[in-house]
Amino acid sequence: MSDHNADDVRNIALIGHAGAGKTSLAEALLAATGAIPATTTAERGPAVCDQDPREQALGHSIDAAIVGFTIETRRVNLIDTPGLPDLLGRSLAVLPAVETAALVINAQAGIEPMTARLMKMLDGRGLCRMIIVNQIDAPDLDLGALTEQVRDAFGPACLPINLPTGGGEQVADCFFAPGEITTDFSSLTEAHEQIVDQVVELDEALMETYLEQGQTLAPEQLHDPFEAALRDTHLIPICFVSARTGAGIPELLEVIARLMPNPAEGNPPAFLKGEGERAEPVAVSPDPGRHAIAHVFKVLNDPYRGRLGIFRIHQGRITPTSALFVGDARKPFKVTHLYRLQGRELIEVEDGVPGDILAVSRVDEVHLDAVLHDSHDEDHFHLARTDYPIPLHGLAITPSRRGDEQKLTEALHKLQDEDPCFKVDHHAATNETVIRGLGAFHLKLLIERLADQFHVEVDTRPPRIPYRETITTPAEGHYRHKKQTGGAGQFGEVYLRIEPTPRGTGFRFVDAVVGGAIPGNFIPSIEKGVRQVLDEGVIAGYPLQDIQVTVYDGKSHSVDSKEIAFVTAARKAFVAAVEQARPAILEPIVHIRISAQEQAMGDLAGDLAGRRGRISGSETRSQGRVVIEGEVPLAELEGYESRLKAITGGEGVYSIEFSHYEPVGAAIQRQLVEAHHQEDRT
Repeated sequence: MSDHNADDVRNIALIGHAGAGKTSLAEALLAATGAIPATTTAERGPAVCDQDPREQALGHSIDAAIVGFTIETRRVNLIDTPGLPDLLGRSLAVLPAVETAALVINAQAGIEPMTARLMKMLDGRGLCRMIIVNQIDAPDLDLGALTEQVRDAFGPACLPINLPTGGGEQVADCFFAPGEITTDFSSLTEAHEQIVDQVVELDEALMETYLEQGQTLAPEQLHDPFEAALRDTHLIPICFVSARTGAGIPELLEVIARLMPNPAEGNPPAFLKGEGERAEPVAVSPDPGRHAIAHVFKVLNDPYRGRLGIFRIHQGRITPTSALFVGDARKPFKVTHLYRLQGRELIEVEDGVPGDILAVSRVDEVHLDAVLHDSHDEDHFHLARTDYPIPLHGLAITPSRRGDEQKLTEALHKLQDEDPCFKVDHHAATNETVIRGLGAFHLKLLIERLADQFHVEVDTRPPRIPYRETITTPAEGHYRHKKQTGGAGQFGEVYLRIEPTPRGTGFRFVDAVVGGAIPGNFIPSIEKGVRQVLDEGVIAGYPLQDIQVTVYDGKSHSVDSKEIAFVTAARKAFVAAVEQARPAILEPIVHIRISAQEQAMGDLAGDLAGRRGRISGSETRSQGRVVIEGEVPLAELEGYESRLKAITGGEGVYSIEFSHYEPVGAAIQRQLVEAHHQEDRT
């Protein structure tokens, strides 16, 4: 039996900008609770969370690491996430496994680009939040000003729950038992009153007691409204620590153990049955006595341990004797071995309760976002989809050695299974395999893994930009397909109309045939023919989007009408309609965020303008840095990384995320169409 229950579990993800000190903070918490030796990093060796040699060489985490420790009776699962923009998908993937997201801020650097981006991306995810200001022992800090910067950026719900003293050498509690000592920028009494005022606003009865009794509310009285305030993001506690010296670590542990939500106190996970507008919420309870339900939030393909599925239990109990189904599968797999993770170490356990984060190995059916369950009363549903950044940075790849094509395909599938922001596309028109990620560094890491783990070397080159085609006016198309070969013939006739839809809506197919002019069993064949053209494009070989196709008439033959006849007729009719609908080519526009020294701003703005970019705003940050935001066509960013480093002397960094598609200019469209026709001729 487990040595803890669901009420004792705390699940927390450490997120934040690279260099904020998330990994060193995790190590400090592990050391303070005896989970690892309380020695220096040099004596202990590589960090538990950064065991990969590439992480050690880089000095940054490149994947999420799960570790755990016990404080009092609490079992704390801590997930240390990478902070580099290119690895954002790996950080977002773990959020469904936790109740609390802890945003770690470097006290010297303040609110950096990824810090602000991550806080914004937490909106709508139902997670409780806390902010941990790390490295408070650094020289020349103004932590009061930083606190105000945090509140200006993220709202008045951000309030200190403890305060630094002695220039960051110690931290004083201002919630459980505030004293009268002087802190670096605020009194404990004032900070305590602010926290209590914020918490009691959500409990009318407690507020009435508070107003009558003044400052006499005990922490126990505040616990439930405190949890309610966390759930509603009505309160975001700020904790101050130094992972290097240990200042604030005991106070942070007390906040985690006594105030952070357990699985029953956090917002319930958003499980859904069905898709789209028809999806219905499914109630899942952290009750160990009910059917087991778990969510796979991370998959690893280990050369020695096989496929490792890491999951969070949301309901029920899982043991090594459990038989679990993966999603809608009819055949279960036997768990056999159940593991808890401590970095790369797997520790075998006898069972898991709601809230536990565990793993199974050598189960090929397990995949990212899979729902594991032990009863088909619970199948046909899924956790609400995580919104990931769209991977736009691409490389066309080919194996360096002939004969490695199959090995490359299998390796790419495994990497794609692990990383939600890594995509592999094969373009039949150019016979080009394109890998896409969130940036050059993201793809560099994956190519290194291809060589190191899968022993596949690849050659790379810039890929085609993922342009799209669309139409700008309504039009109609008609085609009669009639073929007689001596035996049974083929016949199908289709009338359809097309019209543009708002940008980003994709494709809609409408069946408006009346009177049985086309039998209903042939309508799917018509849609199939239309979708074939959607994928292939009409004028330049790029997929079509933002278009509605309505089939409204046609003819059939009682003997000669077949599926292939209506597929062909639909293709021809659709192409004819598109050619009459003033087709246009769309290009991807990305939102770009550049961080650099302030003196480089003029050169950066001029360079972006030369790339058809538009600056939407800029903001001066601490340490003489400026953040520039704007939009630029993806096609104009080839070679931008080296150009940015040249302008900023290697100091500049940037990140991009997909914004929208918009039409290219007439000259560019002519070039793309002519290039496509040239390819067809050759």
